[in-house]
Amino acid sequence: MTRRRYTYSYSPSPRRERRVRQKTSARRGWLLLLAVFALVGAVLGRQMLTGDDGSAAARSNCWTQIACSAERVEPKSEDSPSGGADAQRQKEPPPAVSAAAVAVLEEPCGALVHSVNAHAHLPPASLTKIVTALVADERVDLSQTVRVTVDSAALSAATDATVMGLEPGQTLGMVDLLYGLLLPSGNDAALQIAQQVAGNMKAFADLMNARVAEAGLKDTHFVNPHGLDAPDHYTSAYDIAVFGNLLLQKPDLAFIVGTRSFQPSWDGPRVDNLNQLLGQYPGAIGVKTGYTLTAGHTIVAAAERNGRRFIVSILGSTDIFADATKLLDWAFASAPSSCHATGTTQVAAR
Repeated sequence: MTRRRYTYSYSPSPRRERRVRQKTSARRGWLLLLAVFALVGAVLGRQMLTGDDGSAAARSNCWTQIACSAERVEPKSEDSPSGGADAQRQKEPPPAVSAAAVAVLEEPCGALVHSVNAHAHLPPASLTKIVTALVADERVDLSQTVRVTVDSAALSAATDATVMGLEPGQTLGMVDLLYGLLLPSGNDAALQIAQQVAGNMKAFADLMNARVAEAGLKDTHFVNPHGLDAPDHYTSAYDIAVFGNLLLQKPDLAFIVGTRSFQPSWDGPRVDNLNQLLGQYPGAIGVKTGYTLTAGHTIVAAAERNGRRFIVSILGSTDIFADATKLLDWAFASAPSSCHATGTTQVAAR
């Protein structure tokens, strides 16, 4: 018995099969060509709409190995994490000022964020008193009383210097003398402190220079505690900014330089701070002004806002308050963040 063969598909004749295959192949070819054109059009349209010309997002949906293998370097956006706030801050250059030398430090690390002739040797005028106060704070008990021997009237007549008004025979606290030194910039207070701490001006100047060496600074040398012009008495914008930074790390001194007016323990008048930035410039906390004919106007100014603190030193200026305001404004608005480590101060780094 012959087994029946079953088929479940239609089997055309060979000639018909060839014709069908030819038609099917042609149809498939046209369909494939149309699909390719549609795909290319879709990709081009997407790029035109999104501005995407090979970015990572486009490559994630690419269809060909060539398109996927093409790498494109993307420009860094200023708003991206890699650009960030520092890239924005760097857009504004530091302002031009009238000063001969400038240094801008950021706390707490003491990083130098801007400078002009920062290591030039220049007369500091009464910025010298920053170091006078620092040496006194580190060498003696500030609660002690002092028997005054300096005659401010005679000193003022001889040198035309600013004084707090000391008279021989008075008894004042060391803190009173520091207020008279740092607020009205009393040269009489500077001499009295030098005598109290070291016995005489020369010995005290040696202590000041020892403190300079201890801070690792190279561009400062003192011969007196008050800052009157003298040969071999000089500092630099960087060095004196460092000392302003160091002073602010002393709580008693930082409080004094941030005080606008103080009544010493005497029958005389109050002493007023010559630093006009206090109470005028937002966040101002000190430090000291100075002036002599040779030095011109000088200042170490400090301010803190929004968790940042800057110390600006200016030597040889025609307008210290305008210059300091410009530099502080720039620092808070445009200076890149320089202090990332916590608890580390490197004020003497060059």
